[in-house]
Amino acid sequence: MLKETLQRAALDAGTLMKERFHSSFRIDNKEGVNNLVTEVDHASEKVIMDTIRSRFPDHFILSEESGEIVMDSSYKWIIDPIDGTVNFANGIPICCVSIGVEHDGNMVLGAVYNPFLDEYFFAERGAGAFLNDRPIRVSEKTDVWKSCLVTGFPYSYLDTPNGPLEVFGRFIRKGVPVRRLGSAAIDLCWVAAGRFDGFYEHKLNAWDSAAGFLMVEEAGGKVTDFAGRPYSPYQPHLVASNGHIHDGILDVIHDRVRND
Repeated sequence: MLKETLQRAALDAGTLMKERFHSSFRIDNKEGVNNLVTEVDHASEKVIMDTIRSRFPDHFILSEESGEIVMDSSYKWIIDPIDGTVNFANGIPICCVSIGVEHDGNMVLGAVYNPFLDEYFFAERGAGAFLNDRPIRVSEKTDVWKSCLVTGFPYSYLDTPNGPLEVFGRFIRKGVPVRRLGSAAIDLCWVAAGRFDGFYEHKLNAWDSAAGFLMVEEAGGKVTDFAGRPYSPYQPHLVASNGHIHDGILDVIHDRVRND
């Protein structure tokens, strides 16, 4: 019932996103620069939360737009009703619904749905990761300099020491293709599916990565913080990879690569 509820919530919210895409809707700015929220974000969140509450009314919920709805439960649903809101608001179809389910502090289920590509990613702890019911695996590349990476940039603190621009510059000066899609959940799923070999980002929230990091791990990849420690979605730094190039990405992030 847990998996079925997760799938229903993700698919129904994605259907709503697709129906409202290119329509007229209100766009507001939250705290910070270009931190957008649309009325479709709120509508998608309502669809998801109503679905969860109809079957699990006592479960804890953490959602980007509503914050924490604290309940005395061992289950927590971590929701991003639209990951990639800036893309959505500008008519760019690289955005998705992302929902992770945590049990006793461990992520056990994840779903990410991009209705524009009709791609439903699902992961279950210990049972693998799937794209539209087909198993997926990370890539097999072993050389970080021949890899294809993806990252995200914040709208502030770009120029901090060893920040996003410095790390990005180290990769591109070596000729490494580094993409920016604007949706961390999709970035992680595409690492899980072998489309990208690795992903790193300096600052994420739990709802950005809860489902996606489980996807990478269950597809055979590796996810850590910037220190190489096991990843927790409640801290900001994330490196996800196929495992083979993981140490190479960390070396670049920490400027441990010689330039001779």
